[in-house]
Amino acid sequence: MPHSIARIYVHLVFGTKLRVPLIHETVQKSLFAFMAGILNRMDCEPIRIGGVNDHVHLLFGLSRKYAVSKIAEEVKRHSSKWMKTQGDDFSGFQWQNGYAAFSVSQSILDRVIKYIENQAEHHRKRSFAQEYEAILKKHGLTLDSPHWNEDI
Repeated sequence: MPHSIARIYVHLVFGTKLRVPLIHETVQKSLFAFMAGILNRMDCEPIRIGGVNDHVHLLFGLSRKYAVSKIAEEVKRHSSKWMKTQGDDFSGFQWQNGYAAFSVSQSILDRVIKYIENQAEHHRKRSFAQEYEAILKKHGLTLDSPHWNEDI
């Protein structure tokens, strides 16, 4: 094959440090747009970014140039710095240390997009911890640390 081709979709999830609810509605759209810009600069196609006050979901096409870990690191690092410039309320903003990343099949891309778009409604019924546990279960994983909620 003369060309390298890849189409891999990733659903990346991470939260604020200690689940502090700092992603206020007043900054959400701007934060998500800023994150999309970071993804674009890393040759990752942002498909949908959303979340609520204590965590975010990013759905994007993975670049052939970077590992998921590097993308997560860069999005978190730059967006954390950006959040700290948004006013005194955000001066101590931090993301958690870890993240969760899952592959997404083209056949369910629309479902994941809707899931991300409906985060506010979704979290009226289910906490982030419940959501995270369900996502892990759906992917055949379990919580492996008694303190997972502190870091994820």
